[in-house]
Amino acid sequence: MTDYNKAMKKHLRTQELRKACKKTKRRQKTKKPRRKNWIDAAYDEYDELKFDTFERIMPRGERERRRSVEQMTNANAEINRPEEEFTAKSPQEPSGDPDRLQGQVIEVSTGMCRVNLGEESILCSLRGSLTAAETGFTNIVAVGDRVVVSKNGSSEGVIEAILPRDKILARPDVFYNHLRQIVVANADQVLIVASWRQPHLWAELIDRYLIASEINDLTGLICINKIDLVEDQAEFKAAIHPYLQLGIQLILTSARDGTGIHQLREVLRDHTTVLTGLSGVGKSSLLNAVHTGLQLRTKQVSSRWSQGRHTTSLSSLLPLDFGGYVIDTPGIREFGLVGVHRSDLAYHFPEMARLANRCQFTDCTHLDEPACAIRRAVATNAISENRYHSYQKIYATLPE
Repeated sequence: MTDYNKAMKKHLRTQELRKACKKTKRRQKTKKPRRKNWIDAAYDEYDELKFDTFERIMPRGERERRRSVEQMTNANAEINRPEEEFTAKSPQEPSGDPDRLQGQVIEVSTGMCRVNLGEESILCSLRGSLTAAETGFTNIVAVGDRVVVSKNGSSEGVIEAILPRDKILARPDVFYNHLRQIVVANADQVLIVASWRQPHLWAELIDRYLIASEINDLTGLICINKIDLVEDQAEFKAAIHPYLQLGIQLILTSARDGTGIHQLREVLRDHTTVLTGLSGVGKSSLLNAVHTGLQLRTKQVSSRWSQGRHTTSLSSLLPLDFGGYVIDTPGIREFGLVGVHRSDLAYHFPEMARLANRCQFTDCTHLDEPACAIRRAVATNAISENRYHSYQKIYATLPE
């Protein structure tokens, strides 16, 4: 239906309501409610018959309005029941109301989102009463959210409520640093995809994602793609050695020749995984390799700047034919940290946390103070120089 047709339909409806109001309008004048004059004692002997026996203490229609508000409140209490009451039901099974279904958000755009209801997915708008105010977040709904939907047609619906989230991956909002933007909800692991070349491996971004995963109780995994471009094996092993020492699972892949695709498939199996990383590292190519039915769009890396081009523009939750889900996120060039201060940063680097209390000064920043145990460990190669470089870069961007 076009906007013009919608406007005409609304105009005709308004006219009908006005006519109905005129027909039901009371034509007789009622007497005013009695008002007793407490000063004039003689007025106590007024005649009751001079006044209406019915005295309205509410504006007309107020009782009906309050009844409607009470009904809406009861309805909201129904859809905001604890999540465990829904877990035993299938996505298609109604939750008390045949027109209300539980589903999962698989894609989000401005003001709209697509929700999977099991056998079908429908486009949904957001109920106007849903707001992100006082939540600390700038977005109301994110990919992965479990929601309650009321269908208003065969292919459209309205999100009535958002069920409690298990875990989230969040980042500071671009314009309001004191607020957070939810990247995804209800995932259980983060696969940080990087490439050895085109674009070059960026350790700082990997470390940022590892810290964010730890804070949000998500399992952080690393996938190094395009290993067919490795020229110097010694250099490559030196770059990935710090992560192997920390016990982080590392998958080495090449979407071009199929290296590591079987291992990657096993890592994704039966999990809800967030795929993150720079633009151009090959996230979409890897997904096409592990699940050929996805057929995601891919682009070549810019030969001039050796940077990726944005192919994935929206986050989307994709089912895998071998079990599990993957949330493909747009490539980024920056990822901020939420809830981390400068004084806490060293404790998010496990190899530094073991030495942080051995410094001469209790408030050591581990940058230029004398007798710093962490700087001494870097000088003796006990701590990776690349990891320490990431620490310095991240430290400069954090609040006091």
